[in-house]
Amino acid sequence: MAKIRIMIKLKVGDTAPEFSVKDQDGNTISLKDYKGKKVVLFFYPKASTPGCTAEACNLRDNWEQFQEKGYQILGASADSEKRQSNFKNKYDLPFPLLADEDKEVIEAYGVWGPKKFMGKEYEGINRTTFIIDENGLIEEIITKVKTKDHTSQILQS
Repeated sequence: MAKIRIMIKLKVGDTAPEFSVKDQDGNTISLKDYKGKKVVLFFYPKASTPGCTAEACNLRDNWEQFQEKGYQILGASADSEKRQSNFKNKYDLPFPLLADEDKEVIEAYGVWGPKKFMGKEYEGINRTTFIIDENGLIEEIITKVKTKDHTSQILQS
């Protein structure tokens, strides 16, 4: 029997789904740890691939701007802790990367679903960024991510 996947459609104003998942170093990261802070939670398909590297490095290169505006950044994909650790270290990323191998956070935020690449359809992570306010509410959802200029998409909101 085929497994049916239900895409959760979160909207601006919704409470961001709580989660607890390991980061690249095996530390447990929970959304509740960021209560009172603004969070940029960006989902990317696969660590160390060209688009994901461009996106993560764009956020890294503008880290100080995010800090000045009080934002915390969390990256998330279904990669293993080891792969996330290699990605973070290789590109000197200053923010935690969630190793969501069980897709708990990915499915809670509804970013897993059908994708197309070079004419082939498959299931995967749809690159999406959630901006969460200090009260844990979704302030903005960016689905058309510009990997090389993602910072301006986030900070102009």
